[in-house]
Amino acid sequence: MLSIENPVYVLGVLCLMVLVSVYAGKTTIGKKVGPALLVILFTAVLANTGLIPSASDTIPLYNGIFTYVAPISIFYLLLGVNLQSIKKAGAPMIILFLIGSLATTLGILAAWFMLNPETVLGEDGRIIAGMLTGTYTGGSINFNAVALEYDFQERGILYAGTIAVDNVVTTLWIMVTLAMPALLRNLLPAKKVATTKKSIDGEDKDAIDFRSLAWLLFLGVTAYYVSETISEYFPKIPSIITLSTIGILLAQTTLVRGLKGSHGLGLYLIYLFLAVIGAYCEIESVIALEQIGLTLLLFTSIAVLLHGILVVFLGGLFYRDWEMIAIVSQANIGGGTTAIALAETFGRKELIVPAILVGTLGNALGTYLGFLVVYLL
Repeated sequence: MLSIENPVYVLGVLCLMVLVSVYAGKTTIGKKVGPALLVILFTAVLANTGLIPSASDTIPLYNGIFTYVAPISIFYLLLGVNLQSIKKAGAPMIILFLIGSLATTLGILAAWFMLNPETVLGEDGRIIAGMLTGTYTGGSINFNAVALEYDFQERGILYAGTIAVDNVVTTLWIMVTLAMPALLRNLLPAKKVATTKKSIDGEDKDAIDFRSLAWLLFLGVTAYYVSETISEYFPKIPSIITLSTIGILLAQTTLVRGLKGSHGLGLYLIYLFLAVIGAYCEIESVIALEQIGLTLLLFTSIAVLLHGILVVFLGGLFYRDWEMIAIVSQANIGGGTTAIALAETFGRKELIVPAILVGTLGNALGTYLGFLVVYLL
């Protein structure tokens, strides 16, 4: 009997969910939701019904997609970058992201004093607060940086439960940020900060050919290897920054500009990454912790909600570009890859590179803010 942990089976299901999401995204309802959210929802249902592995019984395939597919997808999207047309989007994105990072820290602290989770979580509560601050500023790198410092990964079920809660809340926030611009536009008219129409050349309209595919696969694998090698010699430089830089530089060359299909290939790999995000949205692990799980879920949800309220209020006060605000908030909570998915869904191609850049900025800030929260509490 075929095991649900068989990587070929799981990869086939993930690819099928991407395909189904693309077609579902063309329906009347699907157009309002978008394939990015649909692929998360579809795989979350399959994981929670036991048809594919979830976070608690994760398989090497999932880790491989997180490790290799996600960063290479960013690289492919960057190969269509037009640097000249993103200048106006840079400063607002950075300012909004810093606002979002501050909002994350304040949200965690406010949720702490509102719920007093220390009564249930004990001393672990401070560490968890720091881990969540880190991950909701930068990402899992910051989450684990704080955890490793306090040997929190040895807590077993509590560590796994915290990850499960993080995945559930992150998935919910993707849904919120996808719906955010349409809802806010009904309250206040939007102002588009970035006036350029595109930051990525229109190569996505051209069908990929064999020559382009051969070059893209070679460039993607090689660039990833080079970025990882550089990070070994210069560990303080995140490999994603090196990979992004290589992609941007290559995008300005005549050879790469002549390649077709990098945008479509990158977008497909992002959807594959989002499918795994959905598989990690495991409700059972949260329920298994009972009162601790409920406390974690409430604490995290309130913190992220407060982050959202502050970002919308301050972002609306200064810019009122609801799509940009949603993308920046997603860069905080979900990271650069999910922020790119939002930019694609909103048709804001000029915000793809800024989303990546603020995502890497979050990687730099997250650990420091995480330890600051632990210290303050």
